[in-house]
Amino acid sequence: MHNLLWSPSEKQVSEANITAFIRFINEKYGKIFNSYSELYDWSITDIPNFWAAMWEFGEIRFSKPYSQVVDNLDTMLEAKWFAGAKLNFAENLLRYRDDQTALIFKSEALEPMRITYAQLYDRVARLARSLRDMGIKTGDRVAGFMPNMIETVIAMLATASIGAIWSSCSPDFGIKGVLDRFGQIRPKVLFTANGYYYNGKAHDSLTRISGVLKDISSIQKVVVVTYTEEKPDISQVPDSVYFDDFISKESGLEIKFEQLPFDHPLYIMYSSGTTGIPKCIMHSAGGTLIQHLKELLLHTNLKREDKMFYFTTCGWMMWNWLVSSLAIGATVLLFDGSPFYPDSGTLFKLVQDEAITVFGTSAKYLAAVEKSGIKPGGEYGLGNLRAVLSTGSPLSIESFEFVYKDIKKDLQLSSISGGTDIISCFALGNPIGPVFAGELQCRGLGMRVEAFDLNGKPVLNRKGELVCTAPFPSQPIGFWDDPEQKKYKSAYFDVYDNVWRHGDYIEINDKTGGVVIYGRSDATLNPGGVRIGTAEIYRQVETLSEVLDSLVVGQNWDNDVRVVLFVKLAASVELTNELMKKIKTVIRVNTTPRHVPAKIISIKDIPYTISGKKVELAVGNLIHDQPVLNKDALANPEALEYYKDIPELRN
Repeated sequence: MHNLLWSPSEKQVSEANITAFIRFINEKYGKIFNSYSELYDWSITDIPNFWAAMWEFGEIRFSKPYSQVVDNLDTMLEAKWFAGAKLNFAENLLRYRDDQTALIFKSEALEPMRITYAQLYDRVARLARSLRDMGIKTGDRVAGFMPNMIETVIAMLATASIGAIWSSCSPDFGIKGVLDRFGQIRPKVLFTANGYYYNGKAHDSLTRISGVLKDISSIQKVVVVTYTEEKPDISQVPDSVYFDDFISKESGLEIKFEQLPFDHPLYIMYSSGTTGIPKCIMHSAGGTLIQHLKELLLHTNLKREDKMFYFTTCGWMMWNWLVSSLAIGATVLLFDGSPFYPDSGTLFKLVQDEAITVFGTSAKYLAAVEKSGIKPGGEYGLGNLRAVLSTGSPLSIESFEFVYKDIKKDLQLSSISGGTDIISCFALGNPIGPVFAGELQCRGLGMRVEAFDLNGKPVLNRKGELVCTAPFPSQPIGFWDDPEQKKYKSAYFDVYDNVWRHGDYIEINDKTGGVVIYGRSDATLNPGGVRIGTAEIYRQVETLSEVLDSLVVGQNWDNDVRVVLFVKLAASVELTNELMKKIKTVIRVNTTPRHVPAKIISIKDIPYTISGKKVELAVGNLIHDQPVLNKDALANPEALEYYKDIPELRN
């Protein structure tokens, strides 16, 4: 068993939200539960009563009650949640209208900005009025190409109040990456800042937006937030208006929250583009709300007095998760910039200065802080910090130990894991349970998560495929433009019948109830915890005349994953430094800096299946000295020989 690093005190256990929830369940259903494991077992066997209790405990605001918690519980693709209910997501996030600080925004270059819950409500009301005045209605798409700032949250809430659908991506995406996403969903309004800050520099967004507009004719209005300069020139951007000129000047407005079904679409998120252009994953308002309330209230122990921070961009589901903290009335901190500018302690200084209580980040960040040599616990005042959350990639045992040795001894370290696909977590924190090095504390309540062996049978204390064997409310309501659900079914249900296969390897510890995550079991890359699809890299590399073909894999390296690109070059072309630079530039400009490979290696041939698919997993196995089991499915199995013992992969 892994080392025990932390256990909650009796006081921490007695004051936890989840303890109150257990009392609530015991009274409501006549139970005598005393532990998380008892509660979890009940939550996955009596699924309707668990989610009904969560609806009540989470104090979900609704105008019409549900008639049934779940219909078709035996069929993952057809389960229908909370039929008959009418509610609005934004109304639930704006339930507080007082003078407590709702949002604090910190950027590299500017002093912190703050707004209260009352001010947030007022600004959302004014922006919603402007969107309605220009004709935005339920079901329309509104997109954000925005830094993680206050106006982004206001734009999302105004969109959701109308019942329109919000979709955002990070401003470091290149034109192609934006078109691959927003081009599919045809938004009517695009919110953008004029730029963003990273590593001490202001980066322009408007030039890219001008390029995007040439190919997305649906956009009727571009609303520009002034950020990196006083009055940016927006004349190059057609149909553009400054945010401050667009938002209604009226004060004292009441928001008309459209009352919509539980499964009305709220967000469109994007898959990583492993097998082509990214899939557009639609998430429901009710499913997102009830799942986030469960995870924030019960698993994160979030309360009104908390100050909640997550280092994320608006292109990652952790942004959506973070913003849902408003429903609990906590203070949410937003950050734009590099976590290492001007130095490695930047975010810990923020924890100190703003008295942050819950600090969310990535495994890659924690490893980088440790390497930098700083010891945050000794250098910054972290007295208020009670929880650290980590996600994106598996957190190494060394990083677990670093947190307790050099950040703070008494805190709950929650390594959490789920995904864009479910806009939530399969495994995460348990505030009333111990933390063991290398383990996620528990499986999420109501999530029937198992590890399947090669025969599709559940196993304990052994590595297997992460699967979920019962429906849950935050399953996607489908993919955009996928009327027969073909893409949706093939993404999650093509391996096991009526079982969600997620694409991660996990191990469930039957003694602790904890989960170890081993990383992806498919071709998605995860450098620094950011999921990257290989197809997005191929599409750029193979535009170059010098490259005939290519193959991308992730190599486990230094407690992370590094992207390795193999290129099959045209006759008489050599892989010079100039060509490597050219390849990296075309990838960086058209995708994001995270897509740029750490290694580019010239190779004689690329292996393919008989049906014409590149064999990434087999090459991944080879470079990690693991056996290749599916050689029979290859059109050119001899090509695999080129990937053995490659010297460049040893450093």
